[in-house]
Amino acid sequence: MQPVHDRFPTAFDKLLIGALGCGVIGLCVLAGGFFFVSRQLSQPHPTATLPLFGNSPTGTPGLTETLAEPPTITATETAASTSVFAPPTAIGTLPATAIPSPVPGFGNSPPAGKIVFTCFVKQIDQVCIMNADGSGRKQLTNYEATTFYASLSLDVQKIYLSSRRNGTFDIYSINLDGGGRKRLTDKIGSLYAPELSPNGDQIVFVNESGRKQTIWLMQSNGKNPHPITNGPDDVDPTWSPDGSMIAFASTRSGPTQLFIMNADGSDIRQVTNLPDVGGRSSWSPDGTKLVFYAGPAANHNIYIINVDGSGLVQLTNGGDNLGPSWSPDGNWIAFTSFRDGNNEIYIMHPDGTAVTRLTNNPASDWQPQWGR
Repeated sequence: MQPVHDRFPTAFDKLLIGALGCGVIGLCVLAGGFFFVSRQLSQPHPTATLPLFGNSPTGTPGLTETLAEPPTITATETAASTSVFAPPTAIGTLPATAIPSPVPGFGNSPPAGKIVFTCFVKQIDQVCIMNADGSGRKQLTNYEATTFYASLSLDVQKIYLSSRRNGTFDIYSINLDGGGRKRLTDKIGSLYAPELSPNGDQIVFVNESGRKQTIWLMQSNGKNPHPITNGPDDVDPTWSPDGSMIAFASTRSGPTQLFIMNADGSDIRQVTNLPDVGGRSSWSPDGTKLVFYAGPAANHNIYIINVDGSGLVQLTNGGDNLGPSWSPDGNWIAFTSFRDGNNEIYIMHPDGTAVTRLTNNPASDWQPQWGR
C-alpha cells in the first residue's frame, strides 16, 4: 500500500505545483502576444472602404468602393486667335478605362438641386429624377412609348419632355412628382428637346418634319408654335441664362457645329469649327461659356469654349462622354459617360476635376439636365 502522503499531496506540495503551473501559463501568454504583435507589424495595412453616397442610387444598401485619392486633372486652356480651331491635345484627364471613386463629401462645394434624365426601363426610355448628389432617384414616367429629352423649369416645379405615347413625338409637361401630365402640342411634326425660357414665357424645341430639323418657339401653354430657323438640321436648342440668346447645333455650314442666335432667331453666329461636334450643349451661369461634346463615334469628349469662339478647353480624355449640363451654381457639370461599359451619369468640376459617378445601373442612364 502506498503511503497516504504519496496519494494525497500536502498543502505545501499543492502550493508549489500551482505556482509552477501559473508561471508556465504566463510565459506561454507572453510568447503568444509577442508573436501576434510581430505578425501584425509585418502585414500591409488594409485599404478602407466607404459607402457610395450612403443610400445607393440603385437602392442597393451597403455598396462600397475602395477609397482612392480624387483624380487630379489639369485643364489646359487652348486660346484661339481665329475662328478656326485645331482639335486640342488631350490633357491629363481620366483614361478611358478608369472608373472614378466617389469624392467623400464633395469637398467645399457639394452639388445642389435636382437632375432630370432619361432612364432605360423595361426596354423603353422613361424620365427619372434624382438629387444632384445621386440620392433620391425616382422614376417619373411609365409610358408604353419612348419618353425622353426632359428638362426642368428654372423653379424646378415643371418638367418638359418629348413622348410618343400618342403615336407621334409631342411635347408634354408634368409635375415634379410625375403627375399633372399636360400635352402641349398636337401632331405638328416630331418634336424634341423642349426647354422653358428663364422667364417662363416660351418653350424652345426642335421640329423634325420632311427630313428637316428646325428650331421652333411656342408659348409655355403650347399656343402659337412657329419656326425661328430654316435648318437644314438645327438641333438641341438651349436658352442663355438671361433668355436673350439660344445656343444650338447645326449642319448649316457643313459638319455639325455650335451656333448662337438671338432669342427671335436673328443674328446667327458660329461658335465652333471642330470636327465631329455633338448636339447638346449648356451655358455657364454667367452666360460667357458653353460646354459641349465632340469627337468621333464612341470617343466623344467634353469641352468648354467662350461664346465668342475663343478659349477652348478639353475636360475629359476617353470614355465616350456626351450631353453635358452645367449646374446653376456653376460649380459642376453633369454628363453621360460610357467609361465603365454602360451609359451612366457623372459630374465633375468645370476644370475637369473631381469626376464622380452618380448612377450605377445595368441599363442606360443618359441626357442629364440640371435644375435648381
